[in-house]
Amino acid sequence: MNDALRFLPSAAELSPLDVARIVDTALAEDLGSGDVTTRSVVPREATARGVFSCREPMVLAGIGVAGFVFARLDPAVRFEVLVADGSHVEKGAEVARVEGPAQSVLSAERVALNIVQRMSGTATRTRDFVRALPAGARTRITDTRKTTPGLRALERYAVRMGGGHNHRNDLGAAVLIKDNHIAVSGGVTAAVTRARAHAPHTMRIECEVQSFEQLDEALAIGVDVLMLDNFDDTMTAEAMQRIAKASPRPWVEASGGITRERIATLAALGVDILSIGSLTHGARAIDIGLDVSVSR
Repeated sequence: MNDALRFLPSAAELSPLDVARIVDTALAEDLGSGDVTTRSVVPREATARGVFSCREPMVLAGIGVAGFVFARLDPAVRFEVLVADGSHVEKGAEVARVEGPAQSVLSAERVALNIVQRMSGTATRTRDFVRALPAGARTRITDTRKTTPGLRALERYAVRMGGGHNHRNDLGAAVLIKDNHIAVSGGVTAAVTRARAHAPHTMRIECEVQSFEQLDEALAIGVDVLMLDNFDDTMTAEAMQRIAKASPRPWVEASGGITRERIATLAALGVDILSIGSLTHGARAIDIGLDVSVSR
């Protein structure tokens, strides 16, 4: 694994353990019984070279992970990254080159493409939302836990490459009291009180509200972060007026039905965080091709 790590960003950006787990699972899924076509058609001594090229404009993400795929399968494969993650690239741009044993190049091709196409799709969609923020706005565009099972680490990295931010990574990362917690606990006050009694002291308490009644209750008990769930623009404006009177003022997150067209309005109203599940679950795979030829 150590040799394959050279293609990845720093461990602070993307954990090599996460990448290895995801790539190993993907390779095992695709090559569980071997590559019968390549083994039958391509001579073992053959070598090949290939170019990764963009077939539409995009924000690139995951090209180093694609390199990791080839190196994980066969350390003899050479991979060269030409364009850094987070870069906007136009149609036709070459972003990486690969060369080595033809059987290995062809057997790893689909997994490498699947990963970089999906990650670039997420980064591209995120960049589009981020660009909708007014100049100088301090509002954050964040993802949610609505990620593809098993691929969260890659999708969240892609969100960052698109200029977005990450919400809590898992259920143990933060206290977020949602509608069902409130229903089971018996109300906002009861839920927040229990959270303060049992949660680690290092964690903020965030509470989702779905009505002005719940909003006023959350403000009265003094939560650290308020999530306005499915508030339309008029409701959000009213909520922000009420929140402005609180001392200290909690952070405000808006979630549910956040379209690109609403971003400027919500930012102007002073919402701190816009959490958007579709950054990940609504992103399509971007068209990136790998054209392979014989290497002589």
